[in-house]
Amino acid sequence: MSGGVDSSVAALLLCEAGYDVTGATMLLGVHQDSGQPGRFTDEAANDAAAVCAQLNIGHLTFSFADLMEEKVIGKFIKEYSRGRTPNPCVDCNRHLKFGALVNKARELGFDYLATGHYARIEKDNNAWHLLRPKDRIKDQSYFLYVIRANDLPFILFPLGDLSKDEVRKKAKKAGLKTAHRTESQDICFVPEGKYGRVFSDRGIVSTPGDILDTEGNILGRHKGIIHYTIGQRGGLGVSAKQPLYVLEIDARENQVVVGRKEDLLSSVLIAGELNLLSDNFPAQLEAKIRYRKKPAPCRVEKTGDKLKVVFEEPQESITPGQSVVFYNGEEVIGGGLIESID
Repeated sequence: MSGGVDSSVAALLLCEAGYDVTGATMLLGVHQDSGQPGRFTDEAANDAAAVCAQLNIGHLTFSFADLMEEKVIGKFIKEYSRGRTPNPCVDCNRHLKFGALVNKARELGFDYLATGHYARIEKDNNAWHLLRPKDRIKDQSYFLYVIRANDLPFILFPLGDLSKDEVRKKAKKAGLKTAHRTESQDICFVPEGKYGRVFSDRGIVSTPGDILDTEGNILGRHKGIIHYTIGQRGGLGVSAKQPLYVLEIDARENQVVVGRKEDLLSSVLIAGELNLLSDNFPAQLEAKIRYRKKPAPCRVEKTGDKLKVVFEEPQESITPGQSVVFYNGEEVIGGGLIESID
């Protein structure tokens, strides 16, 4: 329970369904100013405890600050320093929520771990499946492909068949303290959405370098590769006759390569660090290369411990460090990290 409305209503629904519920809050050591919605703060942790008191259930806290720093923030810093764009929410799910917290729940003898994610888990033909939720706008299945297949029976997503509006209405009707709490689209440990602060606060300096066009001509100077991502248009500080976009980030040479929008298109990627949730992995399926992208038809070829993904139509801004997630209709059948573009 993060202190937000989604996890609060998840707990409420479980209580109404007759489960013996205990709330659990992860203390991540990432304190932001109170009043910033969706952030981990003492206020948010207190809100989680208050909702547990309203529901007359127990409340536990677990300090995962060291794990957060090592597995999520540390990787975030490492990946940006390599010119890649990581997805820390995926890493948080992998190592904390559905890693350390699942393990802790098992150690304490609980039958399930439930969260306020918008997704579904269902059993069919003696197999468990991760599915997209009713609310397509809030669909969080992209971030959940990292759940271990053998943990699917242990996890509950009570909000899977509800819309966000329905969740808020339930919270208001029950008088939950978090009913009106807003949410942030930003990363919880990034102050005010400024990625550079994560580095500067830790005394890490990103060295300026050259911005090049695709012919190798120097167009200007960048302020450090950590400030750029594939597909970025704004903030380049380079004037040209046509809009320019970041095409490549070369950490070794400390260079940023820019070009035309059509230069961002690519049809092939290589993915590693795979987590596959289904034995039924068809050659033809759909894949998302970012959370807000629509699933696109593709063909998948296994090459050792990697997957080669070939899209029917070229995709824009395929970005190393992001996740590619595979869908077979409603079902999430796995995913991996984008390592390169072919």
